Amino acid sequence: MQKPDIIFENQDFVVIDKPAGLLSIPDREGKDPSLKSWLKEKYGNIFTVHRLDRGTSGVILFAKTESAHKHLSIAFEERSVEKIYSGIVQGSLAQPQGTVDAPLMEHPVKKGTMVVNKKGKAAHTDYEVKEDLGLYSLVQFQIHTGRTHQIRVHMQSLGHPIVCDELYGDARPVLISSFKKNFRLSRDEEEERPILSRLALHAQLLHFQDEQGTFHTFEAPMPKDMRAMLQQLRKWR
Repeated sequence: MQKPDIIFENQDFVVIDKPAGLLSIPDREGKDPSLKSWLKEKYGNIFTVHRLDRGTSGVILFAKTESAHKHLSIAFEERSVEKIYSGIVQGSLAQPQGTVDAPLMEHPVKKGTMVVNKKGKAAHTDYEVKEDLGLYSLVQFQIHTGRTHQIRVHMQSLGHPIVCDELYGDARPVLISSFKKNFRLSRDEEEERPILSRLALHAQLLHFQDEQGTFHTFEAPMPKDMRAMLQQLRKWR
């Protein structure tokens, strides 16, 4: 397990930069390591405020006290927390910015997946294309609700799923040979190694007010693998 980075902590809460691939909280089987278990070992008492998908990296917040937990949970429920994400999606979007306002519910058959359905709960995502790289685009998202897989389902609904999304996209790892002309393997390599093979979604920023009324903004830099993919795309575009 890649060790999570603590961005900030005080007596009320702790802010972590979660590595991709690590569960936020233990799953039902409880076999795989999770961020919450790691924090419990470190602090004893710890309270879940919100979650990130296993494949998503970036800023996540846990409370250390019951009153901080209550305050922060209400802030998330009342949508007073600003949440900004960065993602790499497939293709070029028709509109450089826009809003997806499409309610989401659990898929009636495929357990653990979500689907756009007018009977679902309200889900609201704003997006802005930061860089159009032809085959792929770097997009910034602001989510105003916190539904499961919200950004992933909303981008799928636009026909531009998040890169390497095994639930809502094609899960294919990104290879340089897919966009670099005349690509050749180096002599000591038998097969090409992907430059990205996990969900290209990163929780970039959280902005919220604590119990004492102080505003906080925390950011996590984009991980190396996503940066490397963007660099290669710019180079061989």
